[in-house]
Amino acid sequence: MKVIAFGIGTALLTYFSRRSLRVPRSHGFYRFFAWECILGLFLLNVSFWFYKPLAWNQILAWVLLFASLIPLGFGVHFLRTQGRPAEKRESDSTLLAFEKTTTLVTSGIYKYIRHPLYSSLFLLAWGIFFKSPSVFGMALAMAATLFLIATAKADEAECIQFFGTEYQKYMEHTKRFIPFLF
Repeated sequence: MKVIAFGIGTALLTYFSRRSLRVPRSHGFYRFFAWECILGLFLLNVSFWFYKPLAWNQILAWVLLFASLIPLGFGVHFLRTQGRPAEKRESDSTLLAFEKTTTLVTSGIYKYIRHPLYSSLFLLAWGIFFKSPSVFGMALAMAATLFLIATAKADEAECIQFFGTEYQKYMEHTKRFIPFLF
């Protein structure tokens, strides 16, 4: 059953990532593989989702999973309200609709980190991992982490190309994923 679910999930992710998968150095290309690792991790640990709910790993997992909603919510909100997504970036065919920002967002959560949506995915991946820690799960969580770092670096290159020196200056004052640290 999990193999079928993985196949269906992969088909859906492939559909939504189809444009990015044709451009191997795009941020969406790496993001696809991060999502694949997270999907695999979820299917690996789904049967342990509510197992021993007061165990240390379950508590840590729930903290990380709920924490993943914070950068996600703030990140999407500021992209939509201040990023001014527009068809102007139609030439960027690998971007999802809300990613086609025409204004550099540097306030709110973006004042502290450049990639809150990827931070959210880090928290999600590690939250799922801690549902039932295992060697294979650790490999998937680490792979997701590496793909998300590659995603962020590719995204930054795309932002420099679109926003120019304004984005480079922004990079000097913010961290990638964790405020004041990394």
